[in-house]
Amino acid sequence: MVFQLCDELIFPDPYLGEEDGLLAVGGDYSTERLLLAYSNGIFPWSAFRNEQKLWFCPLKRFVIFPNEIHISHSMRSLIRKQRYDVTINQDFEGVIRGCGEDRYEQPGAWLGDEIIEAYTRLHREGWAASIEVWDEDRLVGGLYGVLMGNCFIGESMFSRVPSASKLALIALAHWMEANGGTLIDCQLETPHLKSMGGRFISYEEYMSYLQPEDDDVKYDVENY
Repeated sequence: MVFQLCDELIFPDPYLGEEDGLLAVGGDYSTERLLLAYSNGIFPWSAFRNEQKLWFCPLKRFVIFPNEIHISHSMRSLIRKQRYDVTINQDFEGVIRGCGEDRYEQPGAWLGDEIIEAYTRLHREGWAASIEVWDEDRLVGGLYGVLMGNCFIGESMFSRVPSASKLALIALAHWMEANGGTLIDCQLETPHLKSMGGRFISYEEYMSYLQPEDDDVKYDVENY
């Protein structure tokens, strides 16, 4: 069943959604609605700009546990060479706009101005963070997502050079471990993410990380 959202800040029970996780349509991207959605494991996604807003909550969650991140031999070699620099929250806008570029491996056409403005607002309020990959002073890759409970809910990533998004994900996993974070929500399964340690868990287990009883994680979003 797919529900039509109204102006009231409320979402339907995720267990009533479609098999693919589609739960509701409509609503807006206000900070309040986005935070309510993420706190219940719900996220927005649309295939194209200006398409009706779609809200998903899959009951099988594709995630990476930071301590299970798989680093291939080639990635270990790239890291040892120190070819690229990695930072956190140094260019959130550059990252989200990079994720909005149309790329051969993952079209980013759904990241329109409304989405960019909404997540930039979340970033300013401390709810969203970015990982940047630099080749000297050129931004060549990165990812961004939402911080919620013990989780980093990944929204999108991009690469302008080979393996830059993988490097960003590895850096994110290390940062999560250093800060007591326990879960990276990948939202959707892809071969790329599966090869790096992604696996499915139940919605119930996912929510135990998203809404922990003892939530004392304090992320250091200024340094990496």
